[in-house]
Parts: sequence; structure tokens; C-alpha cells
Amino acid sequence: MSLKMKELIELTGESKSTLLYYVKEGLLPEPKKIKPNVHLYDQSCVDRVKFIKYLQNELSYSIAQIKSIFEENIFNFDNSFEQLVNSIKMIVNIDKRDIDKKTLLQMAQITEDELQEFIDKGYIYNYNNKFSKKELKIINLLKEAKELNFDTSLIDKYVKVAKELAILENDLGTQLLKDDTKAHNQRYLFLFDIILNLKPYIFNNATIKEHYSRVKDKV
Repeated sequence: MSLKMKELIELTGESKSTLLYYVKEGLLPEPKKIKPNVHLYDQSCVDRVKFIKYLQNELSYSIAQIKSIFEENIFNFDNSFEQLVNSIKMIVNIDKRDIDKKTLLQMAQITEDELQEFIDKGYIYNYNNKFSKKELKIINLLKEAKELNFDTSLIDKYVKVAKELAILENDLGTQLLKDDTKAHNQRYLFLFDIILNLKPYIFNNATIKEHYSRVKDKV
């Protein structure tokens, strides 16, 4: 189904100038120009615009960051849970994966065996032997932990809980999206909110609450 600009404006709530800007930046595909003054946009543009606005409003991403995301990833906007998982994977790993293993080892000043140990323990993720600055930062934290004789049982617990939550998130997410096809878009964004916003909020505030309770007990 194709949409005229007026219809796209009505369905997305965005202005004509904003939509044209998205097209210019490559965030929306070029319309089909069937007549000089008649341009038709693909139906997928509606979900694309919603996705862009979500990244801006809920995750505070800039147009430059969103453009980078779209340039490096393929979006079908088919509303499947597989797409949600891929999107979350992409959001969490927004940094460009332009560092190969050899370069990472040199930059981090670690051996290949040390890197493999981090990967095996679940501290570092290896995506086709391509890494980002995020992995480099994590490796430096792990090196510092070793120098300080830091008990890694906390990190190991993070990995264990993360795996358990990932299974539950996928199971619940799959069920949600099976229930009602008409609500896929709404549930798609709802799962984003739960996993990317509510989860870290609960975890971080639990840490703060525990700290305050212990400080209070000492007073």
C-alpha cells in the first residue's frame, strides 16, 4: 500500500518538512514519483517514523546516531519478535564494530587467551570477530578489576542473571506478539520500554536503596 504525503502526515503526526528531512537524511526511502506533484511513500514509512521518534523521545538519540543505526542495519519492520531482538541488540551495541580481533588485542594490551577467557565467561561478546570501543572499555575495566584483586563473583552473577532474564524476556515477548496482530506496534514499543528502560531503572534503584538502608543502619 502506498501513501501520499498528506496521508503520511496524518498517520505519523509529523510535519511535511520533518518527513522530507528524514528522506534527505536517508532515514526514509525515496518516494515513487508517479507525477511531478504526486509522490507515493511505502506503508513501512509509518513504522519507520514511529521508530525514529521513539529513539529520539525515549532514548534521547540524535539524528546522527539514528542515521548511523539505519546505515548499519537492515530493518524489515515486520513486527516480529525476531525483529525486536535484533533491534535491541542493535540499540545496545550502537558503537560501530570496526575493530578486528588483532587490533583489539593490541589496543587492550591483552593476549588472545585472555580475550577468549573473557568471552567464555560471558563478560565480552564476540560478533564475527568484530568489536567496538565498548568492548575495549569493558576489557580495561576487567583488567583494572584484576589489578585491584576485585572479587568477580559480582560480575559472574550479572552474567547468570542476564541469561535467565534473556530467556524470560524472549518467552514473554513471543507470547505477547502472538496474542493480537492488531496490537503488534504498540507491544513492540512496550517491550522496548520494559527491557531498555524499566529493567535498568529497577536494578539501579535497588542498588541505591540497599546502600541507603545500610548507611541508615549505621547512623
